[in-house]
Amino acid sequence: MKVAAVQHDVVWEDRVANHAHLADLIAGAAAEGANLVVLTEMFPVGFSMAAERIAEPPDGPSIGFLVQQAEEHGLWAAGSVPVRDEPELMPVNRFVLAGPDGTLHHYDKMYPFTYAGERDHYRPGDRPVTVTIEGVRVSLFVCYDLRFSEAFWDVAETTDLYLVPANWPSSRREHWMTLLRARAIENQAYVVGVNRVGEDPRFSYSGDSLIVDPLGEVLADAEPGEEAVLLADVDPSLVAEVRAEFPFLQDRRGR
Repeated sequence: MKVAAVQHDVVWEDRVANHAHLADLIAGAAAEGANLVVLTEMFPVGFSMAAERIAEPPDGPSIGFLVQQAEEHGLWAAGSVPVRDEPELMPVNRFVLAGPDGTLHHYDKMYPFTYAGERDHYRPGDRPVTVTIEGVRVSLFVCYDLRFSEAFWDVAETTDLYLVPANWPSSRREHWMTLLRARAIENQAYVVGVNRVGEDPRFSYSGDSLIVDPLGEVLADAEPGEEAVLLADVDPSLVAEVRAEFPFLQDRRGR
């Protein structure tokens, strides 16, 4: 399966502009043969805490955009969207995965970023999600989740590929890149980390998106601060081979 990680800028709280811009980038990834295209966290609006104003219903325009792009290009399209699915509760930061046949899967970010106030505006999800795409077992996470290794460990045995869209500030860019490789190495799986570039009212973002293989080798990266589409092939047989040669997962305590 060929995966495309779209490192892109975001126009603050302007979903129409972001949809238009991203449509061209997705089309370019599709032309390169991508089967799965991953956008960043909160791709329609940026990492805004104005949840009451920007959150969309589950059938809103941004999820509709992912569905339309998936159907138009015959691929899977993914990205995180602020969603209000329960009127009496806070919205969620929802990572949505749309298939070419209209199939929808989603994961709600389990670890809101308290340091930036996310937990005051978005409620946490309560379960991990793994979806099989083109024979690849794909587990969905979002940004700050990356710091919690136990969440990745819990689904490692049934995961070939972790997806991590983000709005990770440039001030902690070394943490981002190090943790992406660490999650790949310790779980012997592919990791695709997709971070935005540009600035919002509070933070700046350098991107530093990576596609990492099960041995921790970087298959694709991007120039800091520049928009880019990273492409790499993901092969579940390599995951199986690495785990057979180095059977580290079975030695985890309690396994």
